[in-house]
Amino acid sequence: MTQSLNLFHLVRQPKSAVPNPASIFLFHGYGSNEEDLFSFASELPGELMVISARAPHEMQPFGNAWYTINFEATYGKWSDIRQAIASREMIKTFIDEAIQAYGLDPERVNLLGFSQGAVLSYAVALSYPEKVKNLMALSGYIDEATLVDEFASKDHSHLNIYVSHGQVDQVIPPDWAHKSSDFLKRHNLSHVFEEYPVGHGVSPQNFYSLKSWLEKHL
Repeated sequence: MTQSLNLFHLVRQPKSAVPNPASIFLFHGYGSNEEDLFSFASELPGELMVISARAPHEMQPFGNAWYTINFEATYGKWSDIRQAIASREMIKTFIDEAIQAYGLDPERVNLLGFSQGAVLSYAVALSYPEKVKNLMALSGYIDEATLVDEFASKDHSHLNIYVSHGQVDQVIPPDWAHKSSDFLKRHNLSHVFEEYPVGHGVSPQNFYSLKSWLEKHL
């Protein structure tokens, strides 16, 4: 069952009924859907309301995207930044709507994104750090074009960031993740950065390290 918010989503209630629970929002990758990361739900901390959102742009023959990626461009692939920014704002609104609809604690909002979902999770958390406690970016990168213009003037001091990437990722090169880590360092944003000997995916070791990190920061 889902509330009628601006993004279709799946929900796992906290395992114990508590008022104003902490929450974790899951944002899937390009060409996937809300069921993908929701497979993690049973393994995530029981105190959390788990909300897995479906990206707004339908793909053929199946799947969804947060923004269009053109893989056939003459000068290399490119991303539709206008769509990405629109999705950033859609996610921001979705979080606000979910807090109201489900009675969530606005001070304990966590974001977890994979691949394109990680790009958008970065965009939301870095642009609106007042809305996010913990950010987990898996197999993604920071696209500076998706951040608000006044990003650097925001207070990110309370934001905790976990980043992981596959060492043999052929979809999003590991170098992009390294550059994103460097970006965070330049802006004095503390974070954990881990690499695993996998491709474009999340290994069991990666997931359990992420889970341990999250439990420490809830």
